[in-house]
Amino acid sequence: MERVRQLASHLYTPQGSDALLRKSPDDVVITLAVRSPLCKARKGGFKDARTDELMLEMFKQVITQSKIDPALVGDICVGTVLTPDSAYHARAASLAAGFPESVPVQCINRFCSSGLMAITTIANQIRSGQIEVGLAVGVESMSENPDKGGPQQSPLISENAASRDCSKPMGWTSENVAEEFVVTREEQDRFAALSFQRAEHAQKSGYFDKEIVPFTVYQKDPKTGERTPVVVTKDDGIRPGTTADKLAKIKGAFPQWGNSTTTGGNASQITDGAAAVLMMTRKKAEELGCTVLGKHVTTSVAGLPPCIMGIGPIYAIPMALKSCGITQDDVDLYEINEAFASQCVYVLRTLGLPSDKVNVNGGAIALGHPLGCTGARQVATGLNELERRQGKILVTSMCIGTGMSAAGVFARD
Repeated sequence: MERVRQLASHLYTPQGSDALLRKSPDDVVITLAVRSPLCKARKGGFKDARTDELMLEMFKQVITQSKIDPALVGDICVGTVLTPDSAYHARAASLAAGFPESVPVQCINRFCSSGLMAITTIANQIRSGQIEVGLAVGVESMSENPDKGGPQQSPLISENAASRDCSKPMGWTSENVAEEFVVTREEQDRFAALSFQRAEHAQKSGYFDKEIVPFTVYQKDPKTGERTPVVVTKDDGIRPGTTADKLAKIKGAFPQWGNSTTTGGNASQITDGAAAVLMMTRKKAEELGCTVLGKHVTTSVAGLPPCIMGIGPIYAIPMALKSCGITQDDVDLYEINEAFASQCVYVLRTLGLPSDKVNVNGGAIALGHPLGCTGARQVATGLNELERRQGKILVTSMCIGTGMSAAGVFARD
C-alpha cells in the first residue's frame, strides 16, 4: 500500500490553490515588504519633504531592514506618477542611500498601479532569469507635485471621444460610475465610514506597526524657513470617530457632474508616502538565509472605457484569478484601492466579494492614496495582515486613470 501511495503522489497534479501554494526553487519570493507612514499632502508629516528625499529614506530603510549586501540587487524599479525627472531622482537617491554604482535603476508609470507595475517588472525579470534579486519601490509626494489633471491633447487625438475622456478629471469618472450604476450617496458614505473605522481600529491595535518603518524627514519652520529633522512613525490621515452620519453632512465635491455624490469624505485622500518590496528566487533566499514572506504569482491588466475607469477591478481581478487557476473563494484577503467609494461599492457588488475580506484594515479613503506608492503599499499591508490571520492568498487591485485596471495575486509562505 505504501508503494501505491508513493506512485499516486507522483501521478497527482496539484490544481487550484494547492498548485499555487506549492513551493519551487524558482518561485519569485518576497523577503521584505515595508512602507512609510502615509501622510496628508500639504498638511501632514511629509508636507515639507521632497520626493527624492522620500526615495532616499525608503532606499536606506531597505538596506537596513533587509540585511543583505545591496550589491546583490540586480535592478531597482521605482513606480511614481507625478514626479518630474523621476529617473534622475531615483538613480541619485539610490546611490546616496548606499546602493553601489553597479545597481541600475528604472522608473515606471502606469498611474495608480505604478507600485504594482514596479513589483511586476522586477518579478518578471527574476522569473525570466535576467536577475536573481530585485527591488520594487512605489513613491509619491503629492505635496511637492500635486495632480494638475490631464494634458492638452493634439486636435488629431481629441477628435476621438474616448481619447478626450482620457484627460477628464477623476471626479467626473466617479460621478459617471455612481449615476450609471446607481450607487447612492448613502452607500458611498457607509462604505467610507467603514474604511475609517477599520483603519482607526487597526492603528490603535498596532496592526500596522510591523509594515511601517520610521521615516526621518525634514520639516520647515514657517517663520524662519529652517529645516529640522523629525521622525514620522504613524499614518496621519485616519479620522477617529468617523460615521456615515457625519460624512453625510459633507457637501458634494463636484456639483457640476452627475448627482454630486462624491465628497471629500468618501474619496481617497491626497497623500505622500513610499513603499518597497524586495524580491528574489526562493533558491537565492534560502542561500542568503532570508525569511520568505510570500511570493508573487501573477499580475493581470485590463482596459475599459476611460469615462468609467473606476470599475476596472471587475475585469482585472477575474483575469488574475483565472490565470492562476483559483476562484474568489480561495482568496483570503483583497486589497482593492479605494479611489472613490462609488467605484468600490460597485466592484464589491458586481464581483460578490464579502466585505469581511476586503480592505479589512481600511483603504485609501482612510489611509490615503499616494499614486505611485499604493500598488506597493497594498502588498506590504496585505502580506502583513495575511500573516496576522494565518491566511494564504492575497489579491491586490486598483482602477487606473484613462481606463485601465490591474490585479496581482500573492501567496504567503
